[in-house]
Amino acid sequence: MEPIVYSKPTVNVELTDSAISKLLERTAEKGVSGIRLGITGGGCGGYEYIFDYNTTSEPNDQILDFGKFTIHIDATSIPYLNNMTLDYVKSGINEEFKFINPNVEATCGCGVSMTF
Repeated sequence: MEPIVYSKPTVNVELTDSAISKLLERTAEKGVSGIRLGITGGGCGGYEYIFDYNTTSEPNDQILDFGKFTIHIDATSIPYLNNMTLDYVKSGINEEFKFINPNVEATCGCGVSMTF
């Protein structure tokens, strides 16, 4: 009988040029080389994004290496963030990192939470 081999799930996350530029700037300012992306329960839609400047890695993280910085995604968040694009947009005095996620079924009126 052959042993069953379980592979670690993988995630594909794309970054726009503007997101890369801003992440390079922000990680240098903060003196960190990692960013944590993920999802957590909360908000009126049921889920909220996690965006944090990360200095540690967890054992089940998938780490995406972008040269001068890395993105850490926990195993639970992988299916929700797969094929997502992270953008950085600036409009007037407002600026934000924007998650463009094809896995989202609906967003709530507050614009912070979503449903999968």
